[in-house]
Amino acid sequence: MTESGAVISKAVIPAAGLGTRFLPATKATPKEMLPVVDKPAIQYVVEEAVAAGLSDVLMVTGRNKRPLEDHFDRNYELESALETKGDEARLQRVQESSDLATMHYVRQGDPRGLGHAVLCAAPHVGDQPFAVLLGDDLIDPRDPLLARMVQTRAERGGSVIALMEVAPEQIHLYGCAAVKPVEGGDGDLVRVTDLVEKPDPAEAPSNYAIIGRYVLDPAVFGILRETEPGRGGEIQLTDALQKLAADEKVGGPVFGVIFRGRRYDTGDRGDYLRAIVRLACEREDLGPEFRDWLRSYVDEEM
Repeated sequence: MTESGAVISKAVIPAAGLGTRFLPATKATPKEMLPVVDKPAIQYVVEEAVAAGLSDVLMVTGRNKRPLEDHFDRNYELESALETKGDEARLQRVQESSDLATMHYVRQGDPRGLGHAVLCAAPHVGDQPFAVLLGDDLIDPRDPLLARMVQTRAERGGSVIALMEVAPEQIHLYGCAAVKPVEGGDGDLVRVTDLVEKPDPAEAPSNYAIIGRYVLDPAVFGILRETEPGRGGEIQLTDALQKLAADEKVGGPVFGVIFRGRRYDTGDRGDYLRAIVRLACEREDLGPEFRDWLRSYVDEEM
């Protein structure tokens, strides 16, 4: 286990999924590149990592994910065309994605679960704490969840996971945490004592669901190498975290930051559409006109 004060500079973003819930749109386009208003979903995630001070980003990809690399690379032909037109506003927006962070890529190969995707990052991360951000969860930039998690790791060591209270009938969709209070936790910090992947609601230890943000001690890599495939025949990150929580000497403790802010689930079609509407309504350049249209549309439908 590394010392609590170790600086975190690396973020890992697993992006090898097939996006089957969005077929046929994702037949040739990675789900991470689906637009949320006018930026691909994955850009919001990278921007969140950068805002939390993580300047080194590794994407764990798979086949047909080349558009991800292209998006965060320079497009000199497009930039030249915009510059020639004098379109400085669009030129700046195009260049933003390539200037965000130092980007790296590794292929997962066999789709063997989130735990395996994280393990693919071991050579790049080395013996340093790091963050994992799942692309399906967009966290509103006004709610700096990841920054709070990085702060917790710096102060207390171990690993930190993001938790959100959900309705009991929904807990089977998530990893679930058993927790206890932490002294001086400011009301949003708990100690994780156990973890269960997608439990039956009747057997769930709490209503606290794990959402897609983690700050991990590098000890997790050693545990993942020894973790057998679990639910769904995949190597589950939740199983490795459960071992960290059970034995502090291995690489624990594991803390949970309870998130009560704005989260947009872009992995579900309905929530994806709701995320677009919410974010568009709040944009200064789009919001006023879009909200007026939305009100009139709702009134007509009612």
